[in-house]
Amino acid sequence: MKALVKTAPGFGNLDIQEKEEPAVAKDLVKIEVKYAGICGSDIHTYEGHYKVRFPVTLGHEFSGEVIEVGPNVTEYNVGDRVTSETTFYICGECEYCKSGDYNLCNYRKGLGTQQDGGFANYLIAHKDSVHILPDNVDYRSAAMTEPLACTHHAVTKTNIINGDIVVVMGPGPIGLFTAQVAKSRGAIVLITGLTNDKVRLEKAKELGIDYVVNIQEDNIRELVNSLTDGYGADVVFECSGAVPAAKQGLDLLRKKGQYAQVGIFANPEVQFDLEKIIQKEIRVIGSRSQNSADWEPSLELINNGSVKANSLVTHEFDITQWEEAYKVIKSGEAIKVLLTPVG
Repeated sequence: MKALVKTAPGFGNLDIQEKEEPAVAKDLVKIEVKYAGICGSDIHTYEGHYKVRFPVTLGHEFSGEVIEVGPNVTEYNVGDRVTSETTFYICGECEYCKSGDYNLCNYRKGLGTQQDGGFANYLIAHKDSVHILPDNVDYRSAAMTEPLACTHHAVTKTNIINGDIVVVMGPGPIGLFTAQVAKSRGAIVLITGLTNDKVRLEKAKELGIDYVVNIQEDNIRELVNSLTDGYGADVVFECSGAVPAAKQGLDLLRKKGQYAQVGIFANPEVQFDLEKIIQKEIRVIGSRSQNSADWEPSLELINNGSVKANSLVTHEFDITQWEEAYKVIKSGEAIKVLLTPVG
């Protein structure tokens, strides 16, 4: 089979290779990939900013069909439509694993980072990570369950009540998913972006986000103040990984507001206004990836129409067209890009 493999550190070093099909073993499920999404971390990996095991087939957002199960697997059958969590291995012994927070396990190995992922015809997933797709969830939508689960994880770490004013900084796929999840919990949602985010801001309007704000044209602070009698937003989700957005997010929050960092910064050492956190008694929340508790609720949000995952897809390429996919993502004209296998 053909696979898109990160072969070495640094920029580039992402090549199509001919690899043997993976073989099932105890507790493992073999999945034929239908679609695989390109994540921001895949872009960071390609550009040399994100560490993975070398060589490794990238791709941790995917959907597919079960074609074989290993010994001790009774939960799934050949022909099941599925997706899978990114986790392939955890120690199972640390406090985080025992509490269900396996995303924090120091020994965790993930698909597409330490274990071969979905930019290929087939992959192997652990049975405990596999989820059957509900009837109303198509393969394209299901390939985006992982980023949706990441945003569900972030939203559930905050306390949102009906009518809360929630600001989402950044209209990329993560921001657009976060906005939809927050709306499903009764929030009034504002999403912000820049002039070069035109396509994404238009998509936010199409999705029914309450307020879509180009901060280079409109005054977001005035809008938030007008909606809150000058108090400020209840919750801010920073989804862009941009330092100016993080600073602005703290400014927009009310006293005792909640700030959740979801986006990943290119340089993790950023200046942060701790004085605002102290003086406004802001609660700062970090959110890393997702865990098993986020997957079934995320699939149900797609299934019941609360989240319109399929509408975020703007481009499809096969895995041999990585360079084209990369260019449309970097140009800002894409929202979500899916890759398909090749024979």
